[in-house]
Amino acid sequence: MPQNHDLDQLSPATVAVSAGRPTRVQGAPVNPPVVFSSTYVSQGVPGAPPELLYARGGTETWVPFEDTLARLEGATQPGLVYGSGLAAIAAALSLIPHGGRVVVPRHAYQALHGYLADLSERSRVEVVIVDIAETDQVVAAITPGTSMVWIESPTNPMLEVADVPALVAAARQVGALTVVDNTFATPLVQRPLALGVDVVVHSVTKYLAGHSDVVLGAALTDDAELYDRLLTYRTLHGAIAGPAEVFLALRGVRTLALRMERAQSNALELARRLSAHPEVVEVRHPGLPDDPGHARATAQMTGYGAVIGLRPTGGADGADAVVAALGLWVPATSLGGVESTIERRRRLPSESVTVPEDLLRLSVGIEDVEDLWRDLDQALSGR
Repeated sequence: MPQNHDLDQLSPATVAVSAGRPTRVQGAPVNPPVVFSSTYVSQGVPGAPPELLYARGGTETWVPFEDTLARLEGATQPGLVYGSGLAAIAAALSLIPHGGRVVVPRHAYQALHGYLADLSERSRVEVVIVDIAETDQVVAAITPGTSMVWIESPTNPMLEVADVPALVAAARQVGALTVVDNTFATPLVQRPLALGVDVVVHSVTKYLAGHSDVVLGAALTDDAELYDRLLTYRTLHGAIAGPAEVFLALRGVRTLALRMERAQSNALELARRLSAHPEVVEVRHPGLPDDPGHARATAQMTGYGAVIGLRPTGGADGADAVVAALGLWVPATSLGGVESTIERRRRLPSESVTVPEDLLRLSVGIEDVEDLWRDLDQALSGR
């Protein structure tokens, strides 16, 4: 940690590099050490946390990453790292009581809907599906008895943008918790806790780690009671992360600002060019002035993200042909790595039926934008 500086006064880009460092003493390492140990020396009655006892309950290797992420999100409580993004989602959904009611976006991470279907059967949780960008519709669904409002913004894969402050206000009126999946935006582009949200979750696998080589999740909150409940869930369910993965995630966060700057710049330029391409039916990206989410994204975000929704001519077959013709773009699921990936989302049976059959989700990486464009252009034009 920089001495004689308050990290809260530094820009997020600097925090990503500076937070979670060992104390500066002569001969200290620049990077925090990685400890591979399942248990710790302990005798007598254990003290209160953060005394280390057993690695399922806590390990010093998690702390630098959790502190860094908390500072980036502006959380007053430490971050909580989980073994996957879905594990973090499950922890947040565990805050819904038996028989509770949750309002969720129609278009969202598909594993969220799968988990909610299971939760509905096991715990009799009522799941109300809404179009998250239609604020009046969502507010009308937030009725007394609602336990939680789940928000993705921008949504996966349709890139709809929610009016987060309005939904938070409506949830508070009925005593409902709000959760935002901030994976697409990252804390460098959007800080939901500052908008009044109760819990933020991340698939660390994506932009935070940024190199398509780890599977991790995280949750953050300002509320001490919610923090304790999320921590208890992690401990009792064993939803923990390995030390090597957390080390890689922290190393990835160090370059988050640079990666996001380049990826967002690339995405906006490609979205502009694709919008004018004769072989394109529709482009969705919040950075485009005519995108339905542009004004909202401009008001509550500091950027527009690096994901594009693309519908080429020719329907689903045309979209598959584009993917097959690409040489640089990688046909793969997931997103947020340094490499650019592309996927026709409805190839997956679990994707929402309201997602167009021909929609391609482009996760724009940090390659040279001209190389990315030439590959897309030839794939679109040469079918």
